[in-house]
Amino acid sequence: MDRFEAMSVLLAVVEAGSLSAGARRLRSPLATVSRKVADLEKHLGVRLLLRSRSGLALTEEGRAFVAASRRILEALNAAEKQASSDHGALRGGLHVTAPIAFGERHLLPIALEFLKEQPEIDLRLTLADRQLSLAEEHVDVALRIGHLADSALIATRVGAVRRVICASPEYLARQGVPRRPDDLAQHDGISFQGFAISPEWRYRRDGAAFTVEPRSKLSVNTTEAAIQAALAGIGIIRVLSYQISEELRSGALQELLTEFAPAPLPVNVIHHPADPLPQKVRCFLDWISLRLRAQMAL
Repeated sequence: MDRFEAMSVLLAVVEAGSLSAGARRLRSPLATVSRKVADLEKHLGVRLLLRSRSGLALTEEGRAFVAASRRILEALNAAEKQASSDHGALRGGLHVTAPIAFGERHLLPIALEFLKEQPEIDLRLTLADRQLSLAEEHVDVALRIGHLADSALIATRVGAVRRVICASPEYLARQGVPRRPDDLAQHDGISFQGFAISPEWRYRRDGAAFTVEPRSKLSVNTTEAAIQAALAGIGIIRVLSYQISEELRSGALQELLTEFAPAPLPVNVIHHPADPLPQKVRCFLDWISLRLRAQMAL
């Protein structure tokens, strides 16, 4: 006797309310269903069902066995789904979003390696310096920089980035080096327009936060344009550390007022809550989280 099959037959009969209704649900002959229930009772050595003209009723032993059978079959189904998804090839579409510069410099190379490992995944990578709504834009995974608003979304922290004030050596030689945040009021700056969240000119002093901005010499609507203007000596910019890491290493831009810098901003990977989480989403999250943490720890 197949005990798992017998449990399934018993549950179908109990949930349908009668042997005949259970047989119809299972699309099996009534005689076959009746025999399997009887064989199960014989195997257990107890009566599970009480048959009468008014229908079926569970005995005390039957109620306990049905509850245990339901738990066992649910666990078995979950284990089978997990095993098949773990060992099967991932396939289907995956929509991911990230800020432009971070996506190009950090996320894209990791995502390309994921596609080589999972050739049946079709990846849509939306890079934008605005926060896409996961629900409205049908986004599976999003990378967010900054403190997250309270929500039902699930977040996994992968690192942090610093807010950096910098300028070219040419500009600093011409206009002087600001030593205190208050000095910025006498300097030229490059500001941003058209951003959902613009870089803040915020500093820390004696535990308190305060804001001082340079006068805007140039206003742009992309981070890359601001960086190019700073490299050309137009003024001071405030950007995130990953956006100018190469320029800082080469000395093309010089970091300023580091002792007044605010706390770093967290970097999180977020997704909708789901139980179970789709296998393609879970594998992508595991893949990028591990590698982003390694990159950002350097």
